[in-house]
Amino acid sequence: MEENNEEIKEAIGDVYAYATQLMVLRNMNTADALHDLTQKGVDEEVARTIVNQIDDQIYEAKMKRANKDILYGALWCIGGTLVTAFTYSAASNGGGKYIVTYGAIIFGMVQLVKGIYTRFN
Repeated sequence: MEENNEEIKEAIGDVYAYATQLMVLRNMNTADALHDLTQKGVDEEVARTIVNQIDDQIYEAKMKRANKDILYGALWCIGGTLVTAFTYSAASNGGGKYIVTYGAIIFGMVQLVKGIYTRFN
């Protein structure tokens, strides 16, 4: 009986691995992945559960990445703006040169917009 449970667990693990490959590496949507699994002989209810769990994990990973992009994009943009403002302020008081950190500002804006786009689409 114990050996039978291990075989079932291994079979489910194999189905999860295959479904993950379909949805992540082959970028298959949930309906197509579900259809593929049922064509391979997986029970429809089991296949639906597996596909939905993988879809949830993909969504969570995308949201985590989007939040990271938003945070770091905002930090780069704000940091670049502060460096530019401080050096400009120092240069304008006594004359001199200042630094415009447009690279950091643009990089931050791009990353911020990318994160916002991913988060809300």
